Amino acid sequence: MNKSSFRVFSVFVDIIILAASFLIMVWIKPDAVVKSYIASHTPFFAVLMVIWIAVSILNGKLNRGEVVDYAVLAKKVFASNIISIAIAALLMYSIRDYDFSRTIVLGTAIVATVLELISGSAFLAYKKAAVHDYEEYEKYREYTPSEYDLVKDTAGNAKSHEGAINAHPNILKALKDECGPAKTEAILQIAGSSLAGQTAVLSTTAIFNINGLPHDNYNYIINLHKINDIKRLDDFLDTVNKKLSDRSYFMCCVETKDQRKQRILKKFPPLLNYIYYSFDFVIKRIFPKLKSTRGLYSLLTRDENSVISRAEALGRLSRAGFKIKQESFIENLLFIEACKYGAPLDVNRNNYGPLIALPRIGKDGQILNVYKLRTMHPYSEYIQDYVYRLHNLQDGGKFRHDFRITSWGAFCRKIWLDELPMFINFFKGDMKLVGVRPLSRQYFSLYKPAVQARRIKYKPGLIPPFYADMPANIEAIQVSELKYLDAYDKHPFKTDVEYFFRSVWNIAIHKARSN
Repeated sequence: MNKSSFRVFSVFVDIIILAASFLIMVWIKPDAVVKSYIASHTPFFAVLMVIWIAVSILNGKLNRGEVVDYAVLAKKVFASNIISIAIAALLMYSIRDYDFSRTIVLGTAIVATVLELISGSAFLAYKKAAVHDYEEYEKYREYTPSEYDLVKDTAGNAKSHEGAINAHPNILKALKDECGPAKTEAILQIAGSSLAGQTAVLSTTAIFNINGLPHDNYNYIINLHKINDIKRLDDFLDTVNKKLSDRSYFMCCVETKDQRKQRILKKFPPLLNYIYYSFDFVIKRIFPKLKSTRGLYSLLTRDENSVISRAEALGRLSRAGFKIKQESFIENLLFIEACKYGAPLDVNRNNYGPLIALPRIGKDGQILNVYKLRTMHPYSEYIQDYVYRLHNLQDGGKFRHDFRITSWGAFCRKIWLDELPMFINFFKGDMKLVGVRPLSRQYFSLYKPAVQARRIKYKPGLIPPFYADMPANIEAIQVSELKYLDAYDKHPFKTDVEYFFRSVWNIAIHKARSN
């Protein structure tokens, strides 16, 4: 079966799955008259069907050669289906149509997701789909290095500080008693000679135990209990900060989101593991982010063993006044060494909201809040400089291997969904349709001073010159922007019209995308 035939077949199967899910939810609706519900909800089903299939094709869920294993299957199914139901709900809300049953609307999506996972897993099992059978797999792997690969390649990973390891015998005993000789040796390779000063070793989730440390200032604090179980994590890290002298160190550990997924998938047999992971995903990652289900989440989990991505763990430490020095996977946890560089920053209490306001440099150098859909893990905004230090920039001026971006966020960027809230800035008059991109302070600092001074004289735009010229690196981006500004000074309207259509052409024909 060629790719075209496979896509037609996949679309047909997906339509059947969605239709069956819709009928199942109508049938189980309490005291429901089936015919009346089918008639009243047919418009919703038709809209959802079109959006569902379109998003699935764009995301590659229905494309042969893109779903290479069970992990990719789950990722594409969840990303496509969540985005589809969100777009359908937003559309219904925009036309003020509130007559649809939430049970049927959400239930249809949930049942269809489960059926897709089951049928997709069965198909992969039938094909015995070893990843090497797919021509696109190496290309896929090339652009999606694993979390282990990224940490392994970091400059300071598991490389001790200068000098011999000279830890106090009591420190060595505390480490060995808590985590054993092998893990102790790995921790010493990270900490090195820094353990020679006033050091505290704990395994705690309580702020009380940090405050209860006998000394006011420490050179090194090690907490061997994973931060996933700490309920008030920001307050905990702020307390650790107060107990450390300037330029002193803190080491903590976390089970990252990716590690948790791998642990669950290895724990159960194929197919059953993804069914379990689906429920875990909903309870652990969706429930705590929704106000209506947050209480149920706390009741079910007691706020323990929370899911924390690598980006969020690093971001929380950076917000708390620490600079990341080293990362290393030791056994089943990621250990992070951070150095105190200052006082904690205020906590952004809206870190989990779907809509975010990013501080960007606008006209006259004023800070402009640019609205976007959240496509990054919480607290990612605090580690932009760390990502740049690790991976620099890729072609096109974006950060290489930006692990802060979520899976569904990458898809939203691919289809420009994350950019839609920027029209708020457009209608407020903060931005115009075409213009230089509003930059973060960190990215703005990479520009030459002369270019910085020039670009803040103009109002930023939704569509930057980048998409008209397609420059390859940050130097070429600056040349492209200066070229646009020179033309804009002479013929403002004509220049914006020309750049608009050139950008649209590149986006539509040459597949220029936001990464």
